[in-house]
Amino acid sequence: MSAVRPGTAAARAAVPEGHRSSATIALFASASTLLCCALPALLVSVGAGATLASLVGAVPQLVWLSEHKVALFAGSAATLALAGALQWRARSLPCPIDPARAAACTRARRLSLRIWWASAAVWAVGALFAFVLPVLAV
Repeated sequence: MSAVRPGTAAARAAVPEGHRSSATIALFASASTLLCCALPALLVSVGAGATLASLVGAVPQLVWLSEHKVALFAGSAATLALAGALQWRARSLPCPIDPARAAACTRARRLSLRIWWASAAVWAVGALFAFVLPVLAV
C-alpha cells in the first residue's frame, strides 16, 4: 500500500472541495485587513513613516482600503464566518475508505483548520489596529 503524496491528483481527490477553498479564501480575506490598517500603523509606530509614504506612492490602493475599512472588515468577517461554518460542517463528513486517502483527508482537515485559526488571528490583529488602538490613543 503506497502513501498518497501531497499535491497529487489522488491527494486532491481525498480532500473535500470545501476544505481546499474555504480556508484559503479566509486567509486572503483576513490578510487584506492587515494591509489596510495594521501595516500602516506598524510602520508609523516604529518610525518608518517615510517607508509608508513610499509604499502608498507605489500602491495607492492602500489608501482606498483604509478609507473603506468598515466594509473591508465586514466582508472579511463574513468570509471567515462562512469558512468557519464550512469547517464545522465538514468535520464529520466521511473520509475515503482507502487508508492512504483517509490519512490525506485527515491531514487536510487539520491543515485547513490551522489555516482558518491563523486567518482569524490575522483578522483580530487587523481589527485591533483599525478599531481598538485608535480609540485607546485618544
